[in-house]
Amino acid sequence: MSSQESINSGDLSKFELEYKHTRITVLSDRNLKDEAMGFLERVYNELERYCHRDGFFLISYHPVEVDENAPEIVRLMAKAGERAGVGPMASVAGMFSEQIGRFLLKNGATEVIVDNGGDIFLKIRSERVVGIYAGNSKFSNRIGFKINPDETPLAVCTSSSSVGHSISLGDSDAVSVVARSCPLADAAATSIGNEVRGLNGIRNGLKRAREIKGVNGVLILRGNELGSWGKLPEIIGI
Repeated sequence: MSSQESINSGDLSKFELEYKHTRITVLSDRNLKDEAMGFLERVYNELERYCHRDGFFLISYHPVEVDENAPEIVRLMAKAGERAGVGPMASVAGMFSEQIGRFLLKNGATEVIVDNGGDIFLKIRSERVVGIYAGNSKFSNRIGFKINPDETPLAVCTSSSSVGHSISLGDSDAVSVVARSCPLADAAATSIGNEVRGLNGIRNGLKRAREIKGVNGVLILRGNELGSWGKLPEIIGI
């Protein structure tokens, strides 16, 4: 969505995938950049063609129904939006992260970390730390999730109203959602972030998180405040 996380990954190959409005950072034990680039282009163009046919899918801030014959990525995004109570495009970055990650795993990689603007899909073989960037929050770049291999595949998606260009109706510095599904984590981060406003903002955000089926847990950062709920990886200082 909007934040950029730091990940300890010096032992992995790193490459960038850039296509139209998408820029993805990949860390993997195999450099499959050319293959991944071709796959990204196919998936991106498939989504773009669908949005040309169904403009409402592209602009809606609310869940939309799609035909059962719609492309798989479209159905995944619609399902994520429905569960989180937001429009399907709120899950687009997470969708690309997971699609790329699973493509790499199917093509010989055994360890992948795919970061699409703070929406991260991981399948790892050794312990990794994902640091949380949260703008002006005192916690920014000072805490992170320690993720063990047996917790993956896993998604960590972050939304913010103070960082980046994503749309948020709240005032959080970072809402980081952990889930098995990266599209769902992305959409849920937006939904939860929308509730983080006013005096009881963090409390409202945590309440919203509990309502979204499939969310493992959430960490909310706002200024000097921190709140969490659910089953999260260990939170450590970095």
